[in-house]
Amino acid sequence: QVQLVESGGGLVQAGDSLRLSCAASGRTFSSYAMGWFRQAPGKEREFVAAVDWNGAIRHYAASVKGRFTISRDNAKNTVYLQMNILKPEDTAVYYCAAVRDTRAVVEAGRYYYWGQGTQVTVSS
Repeated sequence: QVQLVESGGGLVQAGDSLRLSCAASGRTFSSYAMGWFRQAPGKEREFVAAVDWNGAIRHYAASVKGRFTISRDNAKNTVYLQMNILKPEDTAVYYCAAVRDTRAVVEAGRYYYWGQGTQVTVSS
């Protein structure tokens, strides 16, 4: 059983930065691949970023590549999403997710554990 708690969301202006954090419970965090997804009002949930068990392999959605960075600290059971040069279209609820796999996973359907989400709002 893994519980995920996101934090760090908020209201910012276009061009600003935010760092989201996702704290995981349990003693086997390094056994889990982690991902970030987002869902805007009226839209389907979409993939944002994923990282493998030790942070060596990272995947990004084309819309965030070069602006967002996913990282993890296994000693702290935490995964991060550094978001730079934020745009109004980045406005969404951001969710972190975990799956027991050593590889980075981009498919939402493969993730087993999900956090409650944190709101990110970017004003123009």
